[in-house]
Amino acid sequence: MTKTMTPSPTSLTLGPCLFNWRPETLRDFYFRIADEADVDTVCVGEVVCSKRTPFFAPFVPEVLERLAAAGKEVVLSSLALIMSERELEQARELAAAEGWLVEANDVSVAAMMGGRPFVVGPMVNVYNEGTLAYLEDRGATRACLPAELPAEVIGLLAGSAKAEIEVQAFGRLPLAISARCYHARSRNLAKDGCQYVCAEDPDGMAVDTLDDEPFLAVNGTQTMSYHYLDLLAELGDLRRMGVHRFRLWPQDVDMVAVAALYRAVLAGGLDPAEAGGRLEALCPGAEFANGYIHGREGHLFVDADG
Repeated sequence: MTKTMTPSPTSLTLGPCLFNWRPETLRDFYFRIADEADVDTVCVGEVVCSKRTPFFAPFVPEVLERLAAAGKEVVLSSLALIMSERELEQARELAAAEGWLVEANDVSVAAMMGGRPFVVGPMVNVYNEGTLAYLEDRGATRACLPAELPAEVIGLLAGSAKAEIEVQAFGRLPLAISARCYHARSRNLAKDGCQYVCAEDPDGMAVDTLDDEPFLAVNGTQTMSYHYLDLLAELGDLRRMGVHRFRLWPQDVDMVAVAALYRAVLAGGLDPAEAGGRLEALCPGAEFANGYIHGREGHLFVDADG
């Protein structure tokens, strides 16, 4: 039976940008988030491809300072797949960063933390209480759960957790990461000579089935959901289960307005159905889904009537 808890104060997290946006665009995005967005925590860092890192690196100190000065909790996010000595060294430097909370999206980064507090990212497969307890014993104070979990499992984890539980609530879902670059292959390019073609799709590249139905999205080496996740209607139930935090993934839309909708629903000032209509208007052309949390196929949208 899922444990039901008294609703706790909730926080909104803006996840790291998973897409290859122009460095200046990403800088200005974070500046606006710092100045205008009603979010509590902002994650910054390259998660998908280390080849992108040098372009944004010159702007990182200024971005972190601006976010911190605005009162946001800043979390430094790691790569989801570490494959080279250079990436390993970057991960070690990240794990050793003083004064910042680190999000481990690869279990090796969790091991590097040496018992110091860290966040378990959604690319780490926390599917049961044993895995969560193992990571908590090694310093995890927060865990953003994978996208595939149904509400019943989320409730069980929230009921047993010592760490804060965070659930993904908006945006394309990160589903898998690969050593191969699908984006480069789509342009008949090798990964080492990719020409950074992923930057041509700032919201991901749609992938169709053989029946020409959009199904997934590609972002460099990452496979994502085609649909945007929308858990506006489920926020109340998740809070009662003991979920403390909700994650919004940056998309090429007005994320300040998106955050305002989620905040209003969490505060009880806006009906989820009305908020859902406004969310559709903010994301023209997007299709929404919430199937996973209802124990259904992830691409489905289950309304209030089931």
